[in-house]
Amino acid sequence: MNFRTPSQRLAALLLCSVAATPFAAHAQATDGDVEDTEERTGTLDSIGTIVVTGTKTQDPEDVQDVPLAVTAFNADTLEAFKVRDVQGLTFSAPNVSLDQIGTSRGQANFSIRGLGINSSIPSIDPTVGVFVDGVYLGTNGGVVFDLFDLDSVEILRGPQGVLFGRNVTGGAVLINTGNPTEDFQGKFRAAVDGPFVDGGRGGANYTVSGVVSGPIVEDVLLFKLGAYYNNDEGYFQNSFDGSNHGAAETYILRGALEARLGDLTLTGKIDYFDSEGDGPAAQNRGLFERDTFDFAIDNRGSYTNETINASLTAELDIGPGTLTNIFGYRDFANTTDADIDATPNFIFHSGTETEQDQISNELRYAVSADAFDLTVGAFYFDQSIAYTEVRNIINAPTFFGGGAQDHEVLGAFANGQFYVTDALSVIAGLRWSQETKDADVTYVRPRVACSVVEGTCPTTGTNSIIPTENNGFSDRVRFTNWSPKLGLQYEFNDSQVYAHWTRGYRSGGYNFRITNANAFEAIAFAPGGSLNFDEERVDNYEIGGKFQSADGALTVNVAAYYTDIQDMQREVNQASAASGVAQSIFNTADASILGFEAEARMRITDTFIVTANLGLIDDSYDAILFDISGDGVIDQTDLDLRLPRVPEITWGVGFIHELLLPTSEILTRVNFQYRDEFAYTDNNFGYVQDIANLEANITWNTPMDGLSFSVYGRNLLDGVQVGGDTQLPFGGPLGNGVNRPFDAFPAVGSFSPLAKGRQIGIEALFEF
Repeated sequence: MNFRTPSQRLAALLLCSVAATPFAAHAQATDGDVEDTEERTGTLDSIGTIVVTGTKTQDPEDVQDVPLAVTAFNADTLEAFKVRDVQGLTFSAPNVSLDQIGTSRGQANFSIRGLGINSSIPSIDPTVGVFVDGVYLGTNGGVVFDLFDLDSVEILRGPQGVLFGRNVTGGAVLINTGNPTEDFQGKFRAAVDGPFVDGGRGGANYTVSGVVSGPIVEDVLLFKLGAYYNNDEGYFQNSFDGSNHGAAETYILRGALEARLGDLTLTGKIDYFDSEGDGPAAQNRGLFERDTFDFAIDNRGSYTNETINASLTAELDIGPGTLTNIFGYRDFANTTDADIDATPNFIFHSGTETEQDQISNELRYAVSADAFDLTVGAFYFDQSIAYTEVRNIINAPTFFGGGAQDHEVLGAFANGQFYVTDALSVIAGLRWSQETKDADVTYVRPRVACSVVEGTCPTTGTNSIIPTENNGFSDRVRFTNWSPKLGLQYEFNDSQVYAHWTRGYRSGGYNFRITNANAFEAIAFAPGGSLNFDEERVDNYEIGGKFQSADGALTVNVAAYYTDIQDMQREVNQASAASGVAQSIFNTADASILGFEAEARMRITDTFIVTANLGLIDDSYDAILFDISGDGVIDQTDLDLRLPRVPEITWGVGFIHELLLPTSEILTRVNFQYRDEFAYTDNNFGYVQDIANLEANITWNTPMDGLSFSVYGRNLLDGVQVGGDTQLPFGGPLGNGVNRPFDAFPAVGSFSPLAKGRQIGIEALFEF
């Protein structure tokens, strides 16, 4: 649906941008709203009801009626925010960090409510699941890349295990690409941005895209075609040779068909993605201060990503409910080459190759009645991953190794809301899951050249170069469990309060990056040990409220939660003179997180709206299972450490203003978001500093219908952020020789891949 009046467009943007708005929020105009294109004034109420569909119920639900903490962005909001990848939404909601690791471009390391990961190992399962058109992405690789032609992005906070399965203990991110339209429509965009006001940086970043959509057979068969091209000349400047760094070139082709066959609707989508460019802009903080964008590396590095995503969704009205089936397919191939030592000398360079393919299918039946909403379903997922890693370390033979894994998941679920009275309802859900992993692991050690992807790396016998070490192992593990949810909701006067308990699981598995074979086996083969790490269990207790004034001008949503984590999985990073960095995966501790979130929107006038949000987190270790401080003992020092990826406070304020001119309009958006510093490594020696992020854009919707021009700025205060802060045994004069938590300087050095700083851009958009 297109909103052509100024008040309609502004309302659609703001109602869908407020944190805690729902899944796939839609604006449904009341009769006559869209046709009245002469209306130049109006209120947000003219839009009508904002509804949610991603709760998987049969009928949509009003945003303020949904007992969930959700932030949703519709297509207009994403366009107004100038969002170009999922990471761009990091500074739009409290207690949410949608960062990429930086070691490999596009590798998601998302964290919500303090539950996240720090890893580029493809066998590591996330705490925040990512779903594209209802299809779960089985690996973190290739997730944080360019976005275009989206219907919506939804961020669910807290465990979502009943409806979405495993590996959503922190939350879920739903990315919904555009559907075919009933009317012939098109959208074409061209933009350029870069570090234009900052000397000593790189070059421009160019983007063009186009989408056309409409009927092939009216009311029966619809189509959509889209194409996207991006040429980034490299934001950074490498002090090693003065060259631009961070260059990338990306192509996306997308197609969709929708067939409406009576009670049956079929929607098929396919997406081809190809991207290649430079390796990470790696800063070593033994050489450069952490509040700068300076770095010097002798190996430019590289990455390549090629992905095919496809889905087929069938919806059929049967009896009193709707039967939905979502089939998904993904094929992902990736290579990387990175300067891990992050110095202008050859010390430690590493390359990887990953191949992943998956199929999945979800079948569900949903019924909505006066007394209840009920959804039941079944899920199947099958994935194969192969990963090769090569390490080139000065004065050492070349390291080769990695792992391959077949991964199968079976699930069945039921979720319902049962209305005891008109105001009070009971929420109950349960999911059964069985997960099986078959792995073949080759230790990443000096050995004769081999490739796991090509099937030439050994997993049995001893290492021909180091006869005292085994080559690797083959193993199989199965996890079976139940994920329940139980809660209450009470609704009153356009408001509601809710409370619920839910349990979720993060998968156990195998480490594909074992660099100390004998030490690993000493732990694995000890009494009570195993070759795999165990699953992580999360229990979340939450109470919240959503309050709205009678006229809809003021909305306030709050939530408080307590999260209990048992057998927390962590990738423990330690500097190693022999292997550069040792990365071990253990169930390190039991921990708890206490948090609070508040979000508000207030319409000051018909054309001026203010938003605000606040997130607070208090984290603590309750029991230590592994020496995470690295001092050789388990004691109070370990208990006093901060959990990784947990900023204690996030807060933000913003506004959108619409200036109505006689034949055009100017839309201004400004948003400020602060995120506190947080630990990166478990020993807290590596950390990510705080950031005050300011974004702004001004759009002129010209007198020519559909044509607009924008000026926008991201990270306008030029805050320095990194994908990680891994400690290294090589650095420079800034290394102080002392390992201390949250020390501005490392003991020796670090691998800290930089994210972009201040960017200024312009854009032209035409749609019809």
